[in-house]
Amino acid sequence: MKISELVDEESIIEELNAVNKQEVLDEFSELLKRNGKIPDGDALARVLSAREALGSTGIGDGVAIPHGKLPGLKGLAMAFGRSRRGINFDSLDGQPAKLFFLLVAPEDAPGEHLKALARISRLMKNGHFRDQLVKAEDKAEIKRLITKEEELR
Repeated sequence: MKISELVDEESIIEELNAVNKQEVLDEFSELLKRNGKIPDGDALARVLSAREALGSTGIGDGVAIPHGKLPGLKGLAMAFGRSRRGINFDSLDGQPAKLFFLLVAPEDAPGEHLKALARISRLMKNGHFRDQLVKAEDKAEIKRLITKEEELR
């Protein structure tokens, strides 16, 4: 499984409109619903909010990986978003998040869900890659950077 195969250009938000955590979750939920990747945007927003209530998915270094499991989903769904100004996501290091990978998995696919989370985490350990994503000009460049970085790992 490759992240670059799950994140197509239609699932990339160059600059999030959101200014807080809930708005980030809502914006991603609307995007995936609009793109036909999930059946119910409101249900996804509730699942993501419930997951965040257990503890923030802001992993630090300007990165957050909101995720959850959604009933009725046929396979993994993913999106990427960026906020150059940064959004308070209650991250472990106290810093605002600028790069967001949203992952949604079927309820009956815990293995795939964990593998995808691990893969995203590995990719985001590279500080130079994170900087490139923040500076990328457009969706096409973001997609190209993700694909290139994944080939190196």
